[in-house]
Amino acid sequence: MHANANDANDARASFNDADGLDTVGDSTHAAALKFPASGLYAHTWEPTPLDLPSLAGDGSSAADWGAAGNVVGGALARPLYHRAELRLDVDGNFAQMTASGTWYSRLTTETHWIASLTATETGWTGEIWFKDSTLSFLYTTVTIRVVRRGPRLRPTATIVTFHGTRVPLTYTYNWLSNRFRTVEFEYDATSDAHPVTEVQTHAHPNRPAGLANETLSIDTVYGRAGFAVTTSGGNGSVPLADAGTNTTWSDAEMHDAMQDYWSRFSDAPQWSMWVFSAALHDMGPSLGGIMFDDIGPNHRQGTAIFSEAFISNAPAGDAAPDAWVQRMRFWTTTHEMGHAFNLAHSWQKSLGTAWIPLLDEPEARSFMNYPNKVTGAEKAFFATFDYRFSNAELLFMRHAPARFVQMGNASWFDQHGFEAPDATLQASQYRLQVRANRQTTVFDFLEPVVLEVKLTNEGRDPKIVGSTTLAPQGLVVIIKPQGKPARQWAPYATSCLEPRAEVLASGSSTYETLPLFAGLNGWDVAEPGIYDIHVAAKVDGTVVFSSPLRLRVAAPQSSAQESLAADFFTEDVGRTLAFSGTVSLAGANDTLRETVDRLPQSSAAIHAAIALAQPLARDFKTLTIPNTEALMSSVSDSDGSVAVRSADPDEALTLLSTAMGDTRGAAAAQSLGHVGYRREVELFADALSHAGDAAGAASLQTDLAQVLADRGVLATVVQSVEDRANEFAEPKKKSGRRPKAAGVTL
Repeated sequence: MHANANDANDARASFNDADGLDTVGDSTHAAALKFPASGLYAHTWEPTPLDLPSLAGDGSSAADWGAAGNVVGGALARPLYHRAELRLDVDGNFAQMTASGTWYSRLTTETHWIASLTATETGWTGEIWFKDSTLSFLYTTVTIRVVRRGPRLRPTATIVTFHGTRVPLTYTYNWLSNRFRTVEFEYDATSDAHPVTEVQTHAHPNRPAGLANETLSIDTVYGRAGFAVTTSGGNGSVPLADAGTNTTWSDAEMHDAMQDYWSRFSDAPQWSMWVFSAALHDMGPSLGGIMFDDIGPNHRQGTAIFSEAFISNAPAGDAAPDAWVQRMRFWTTTHEMGHAFNLAHSWQKSLGTAWIPLLDEPEARSFMNYPNKVTGAEKAFFATFDYRFSNAELLFMRHAPARFVQMGNASWFDQHGFEAPDATLQASQYRLQVRANRQTTVFDFLEPVVLEVKLTNEGRDPKIVGSTTLAPQGLVVIIKPQGKPARQWAPYATSCLEPRAEVLASGSSTYETLPLFAGLNGWDVAEPGIYDIHVAAKVDGTVVFSSPLRLRVAAPQSSAQESLAADFFTEDVGRTLAFSGTVSLAGANDTLRETVDRLPQSSAAIHAAIALAQPLARDFKTLTIPNTEALMSSVSDSDGSVAVRSADPDEALTLLSTAMGDTRGAAAAQSLGHVGYRREVELFADALSHAGDAAGAASLQTDLAQVLADRGVLATVVQSVEDRANEFAEPKKKSGRRPKAAGVTL
């Protein structure tokens, strides 16, 4: 069933040049090929004078660039790069017909590419479909030939040519290993655990008919996945005392134990993993295993298996209960270790835990699926389970950029896939969009990035959706800066909101603003560069994904922008902008006033002025907490006090005119988004009405209606804004009832 994973294990064997040299592909001398071509190859550049271009040439000829035309998107390859790796995956175990490569720069920059291959008469060729680089990499296709030596035609090198510029680029990569990457495991256990690291594949009668009869180890499973597996030699025991008096384990206790007992522990990325077997987690027998290490900056280094949990209880009447338990413990261990390679569950690849969604594989017979989740449940799963990972998972582990896969590197579920899910597999009744309500997705430097999410009912019938469906705290928002790890946006605050059922008619949409600029992670979108934004929402129990939105933050255009940046991109300013103002954070207010004064026509000034004006528009309560001495004394007022600062509508309107007055209204609507702009204006209108200035409130509403109409907002929305203006203008007819604030269903 499986190809021999141990072929050509002498990874660095040398060969006699007298044996001859042939370059062959899979389709040539097939019967004679005793050794797969798949594996790891490497090239090291030795710069020579020929690597320097002729200043008189234009780079269009080989003479201009030396012997091989060494250009990377118009830049010299050899001066920039000092070594390169090639992973060729065309035969052997579960071949993916893929090649990937990494070029390592002398400046610590890496360029990574992946190509899908088809066989030719002399080798393979294919399109480069994935690139990950901060440098220009213009090559689009690659051709590969394998160099073989000796009577048994062992692979010794590949000749790789990159195409896509005027001058193709050709290099020879020397063969290193029949594995793509190297990883180290360490297995530790407590005295009350029963760890299982190998299984007899025929011990249980429920199995595929053609399954090889073998004693299969976890190391062999990952060897067949493409890894050269070693063990640290530190395998040992962990004292039960470290679990506390309850003898069960929390994530924090396991993290401490990992630091104390893992011989390779390091707060740094490394191709090494700790596998810990214990009896039970604090959660009890319902938890069979966990990739627990999401504490601190270096995730995915530790996994745990709880051998006495539910995985130790075979179903009643099972034909071979002992074999069932051994198999489940083996499966659970391999499954949790898969998470440390950044693999999601088979049915969760497109869920919010995924940074860049893959297609779900709910029926996959993979270590990453749950046996009881497939059609026919556990019996159907193991009846066709070949003790392997799915092709998509193998593609990721073998060919994704190393930082996405390596333990302790990219955060949990960061970049576990490469492509967005097929739209036909989305929830067909709904469409989710993340957008910027502007003609360009380029944001000015210092401009807080505010987006909108839009959910549309694309079905024929009305739908009932929750009023909090698009509340930012309920969304999963992933921010992926180009060339950097992705991260999940976390808003500063979450609210306990009462969900209301709302009818969403066929073709209608509901909207919400998304203040993406900052949150608990800091300023997520601030530095100049390109960002991809992915959003997921749960609607009717189904996760719906947006297509990614790509935006760019422009570089500073003035010295004033540059000098303000250090004070602007702080937590205090981020919170002040997110909460539309502060009284207590004096430093943040000083920075915002300086922004308005020095950059009066900027988008940043719009946000700054609004945050300064909102607290002035209404009476503002402040809590005074006594100092420590007062708290410790018997002073009667030591419980603190609440003071009310009176509103200053005139000053608020002066600031508001800076942000939204006259021709600034359109700019404010563009920067805040229609939903956010409407919400801010109507908050001011409410404050003015409360202060007795009904005419001013009506005027604000009228201006708001005009801006929205000019920007092509739905007529029904404009009409609702005008109706609210009329209610402000005629308060007596409404018996003193204040106009209803704007909703978010447009």
